[in-house]
Amino acid sequence: MEILQQLWQIICTLINESGLSKLSWENYVMVLISFALMYLAIKKQFEPLLLLPIAFGMCLVNLYPAIMGMPETQMLTEAQLIEKGVDPASYTTTILNGQTYYNYTQNGGLFYYLYQGVKLGIYPPLIFLGIGCMTDFGPLIANPKSFILGAAAQIGIFLTFIIATALGIFTPQEAGSIAIIGGADGPTAIYVTTALAPQLLGPIAVAAYSYMALVPIIQPPIMRLLTTKKERSVVMGQLRPVSKLERVLFPIIVVVIVAILLPDAAPLVGMLMLGNLFRESGVVERISKTAQNELMNIITIFLGVTVGATASGQVFLSWQTLGIVGLGLFAFCLATACGVLFGKIMYKATGGKVNPLIGSAGVSAVPMAARISQKVGQEENPGNFLLMHAMGPNVAGVIGSAVAAGVLLSVLK
Repeated sequence: MEILQQLWQIICTLINESGLSKLSWENYVMVLISFALMYLAIKKQFEPLLLLPIAFGMCLVNLYPAIMGMPETQMLTEAQLIEKGVDPASYTTTILNGQTYYNYTQNGGLFYYLYQGVKLGIYPPLIFLGIGCMTDFGPLIANPKSFILGAAAQIGIFLTFIIATALGIFTPQEAGSIAIIGGADGPTAIYVTTALAPQLLGPIAVAAYSYMALVPIIQPPIMRLLTTKKERSVVMGQLRPVSKLERVLFPIIVVVIVAILLPDAAPLVGMLMLGNLFRESGVVERISKTAQNELMNIITIFLGVTVGATASGQVFLSWQTLGIVGLGLFAFCLATACGVLFGKIMYKATGGKVNPLIGSAGVSAVPMAARISQKVGQEENPGNFLLMHAMGPNVAGVIGSAVAAGVLLSVLK
């Protein structure tokens, strides 16, 4: 009988320590949402490099919340420390009511320490370093007018910021963090949110990467709605060759201008241009390959799982999150529309030499947005090749979203 009682006590202890007694319905709902995101990443291949670790981090933190737990300091007696199997001599003491207590710190969870790279603004600039090594700014240099389309797409960010602030539901800092989703740039959205509204990081990061992944679904209807068949069929002339001197000078000139005029954008733009200088200089091939491969992959894993781990059920499932998702979608659609509309203006101004579809690539989803411009253009005219023309606004959008982030940070911090 005594053995049965001990066995029952062990079973009860296991149940009390398990998730069956500690998890709420919100946690289980978030696990189901993480499964849906894993499906999109694996089956549909929607931005799998980031969506998959984000989804897994979301799943894990809702099943085992302690993995994101903060370090906790307790005041324990000598007997309690010895019971834990640690040496009291290695801890500082506090005298309280004549009793000596030892300041014992319980370590935080694994993701808490990895998350410090997000919290301190380290991971997003490193991601930009890798992006810079992989980005060819040649189409933008060959056609500087592409800067206009990249800038036009950022209008969606600022219009959404004004609307979100006017609603009175969000603070200006929260509104700015939500609005940056319109740039379709996950690292930039994370960078801005950690500085302005860290409590919203989970839903904003998930929304930003989800809309990046859904570019092939969201953008084409907007592009067709705002353009005519004749405009979509425009065949653009071949871009001029770009010299190596232009390619090397471009990142240096851009970082000097941005750092002087908008210092808050310097970390993102600076690392982007440093990576591009590695690429174009041709003298540091080993560093360039490391930045765009090993370093980029490691940071992507850390960034993805820790951002996903911020989406606990108690925080994520709220009306506020629904507002973030809705406004984020509005910002992204508005950014796409602004790019296309400015493309139409350029179509008129050049006498029909610019295909307005390339304006939709002004968002920062590289290179997916440019591919969508190519795809929609070829549907109307199979002989139309817009990819390289669309890459100009697309890489301009990367710079533009970082600059927009700098503006929001300088105004709202």
